[in-house]
Amino acid sequence: MTPPHAQQPTQPAGRPGLSQFRSSYAFLRGFVRNPAQVGSIAPSSRQLEQRLVRSARLREARTVVELGPGTGGTTAAFLRAMPPNAQLLAVELDSEFHRRLQASIVDPRFELALGSAERLDEFLSARWLPPPDAIISGIPFSTMPPEVSRRVAAAVARVLQPGGRFVAYQVRGHVSRFMTPHLGLPHRSWEVINLPPVRVFTWIKPGR
Repeated sequence: MTPPHAQQPTQPAGRPGLSQFRSSYAFLRGFVRNPAQVGSIAPSSRQLEQRLVRSARLREARTVVELGPGTGGTTAAFLRAMPPNAQLLAVELDSEFHRRLQASIVDPRFELALGSAERLDEFLSARWLPPPDAIISGIPFSTMPPEVSRRVAAAVARVLQPGGRFVAYQVRGHVSRFMTPHLGLPHRSWEVINLPPVRVFTWIKPGR
């Protein structure tokens, strides 16, 4: 049962099937517009969303960052799982996805930044947010320029709370090449009930 003081993310009213179709269509348009920035051709499945919630331990988190929220399906799932006093910062590079998120997610725990995950330090400090307990990323390390991937990986490792978790869901395994020098070897798993099936990598930052 949801505590009476817990906040629930709200989304525009409408028929669920139509809303899901619009979200899928918007996601596909984003992939066609810029496949190097969008990690998939379709929104994440519920099974993947729940795997990410468990892997990042979102029910215990206080500050969470999502890199590449897309059309907001994962964002809403994360907010539903998070405690009522937690905060979620979503960082989105695509301006059309950013506009859609602004209109579709209404929750006092939600913050949205437009720009590259390379600027993660800046986005957190501008909002007076503490080091995150969890960072979840759907941005495609396999298609980003290597120098950008290196800077994103360094930013993630730098801002993550000691003992915090970095969870990346990816079609390919390139993220491990960039994150392992910072956080060591990850735990790996697969989510096959997703289009396409993805690998889920989980790192825990040493120090706690």
